[in-house]
Amino acid sequence: MLNRAFLLAFALLALTGCDQVAGKLGLENPAQKEAKNDAEGRAVGSACRHSGRAIEDCYAIYGWLPKSSIYAGWREMDEYMRDNKLETIAPQLPPPEPPGTKKKRPAAATEPAAETTKEAPPAAEDKNEARSEGGKH
Repeated sequence: MLNRAFLLAFALLALTGCDQVAGKLGLENPAQKEAKNDAEGRAVGSACRHSGRAIEDCYAIYGWLPKSSIYAGWREMDEYMRDNKLETIAPQLPPPEPPGTKKKRPAAATEPAAETTKEAPPAAEDKNEARSEGGKH
């Protein structure tokens, strides 16, 4: 009887730790992940509306979030701003890039760097000439 009670208590404690172990391993419950993405989408939609950004731009910038959540947040903020007669705020920073995309440097950006390295040796020669002239006086 005592063994069964101990076994039952141990099983209950072990099963309650499954969520914590799964969280440490990065395994998410699909319902929790969906709720998190929905909340993030609503927040992004609200922020896009408040900053005066078009809904299509928000869809393009935040493609990994559900469009329905972005639209719901955008619509809620639009209603709130109309009711309280709030003006849009111009964004001060450029929109962030979606995760997983990296900027490729254009060829034009690498060419000026090559030109500056070519110009550096003559400048160094001028300094050497100035030093040698200064030493002669």
